[in-house]
Amino acid sequence: MGLRKIYFAVSAAMILIGVFSIIKWGLNLGVDFKGGSIIEYKFEESISTEEISNKLKESGIDVTSIQSTGQTSYLFKLPPISKEEKEKINTILNEEVSGADIEELRFETVGPSIGPDLIRRTINAIIIAAILIMLWVAYQFKSLKYGVSAILAMFHDSFILIGSFAILGYFLDVEVDFLFITALLTTLSFSVHDTIVVYDRIRESQKKYGGDLTDIANKAVSETMVRSLNNSFTIMFMLIALALMG
Repeated sequence: MGLRKIYFAVSAAMILIGVFSIIKWGLNLGVDFKGGSIIEYKFEESISTEEISNKLKESGIDVTSIQSTGQTSYLFKLPPISKEEKEKINTILNEEVSGADIEELRFETVGPSIGPDLIRRTINAIIIAAILIMLWVAYQFKSLKYGVSAILAMFHDSFILIGSFAILGYFLDVEVDFLFITALLTTLSFSVHDTIVVYDRIRESQKKYGGDLTDIANKAVSETMVRSLNNSFTIMFMLIALALMG
């Protein structure tokens, strides 16, 4: 707790950068939010997604992203296109990947799965859940400041995550889709869970030893640090496996 001013400064800087990124660039919304066309191809060997994307854009076809779905399979995400434009894409691919057998696995044109009404209801649900969590934590720990602090920590983590994706979307074309919503809700859950674990240790120490709240908080964070790290590492190992295996 002695370094809390430094931690507060770092957190404030990260939040400000995130807010600036959201206002300046916004989020790179995927097909789930905007709708569009999806084409999946299978090639005989790996291709350069950057070269193919540049070639399609030079031909007047806007490609949102090209993602690998296997060793030689690729998913093309585009704004809604016609069958004529799809045939043009097939022609360009055959020219660029000469002598290779290209198999079209699927072609879909879909509308947005996440509409304004769903977004509004999701925001309302998060607000209601945050209020209930705040009241429940305040009731369990006999102080409103515990509940308010837990909610502030939860939204702190969320703002940093959203701001990070605004930056990644601008510089690396990372899209926001259903998986991002899932990750955001998971982050909210983990944030509150870890906070409550520390609170519980603070309450136990106050009952057993008493003393200054700053010293008790330091002791509680130190005692739960290994658990928090182990918890985070299990998630990181799973994500690394997903990133490596696709």
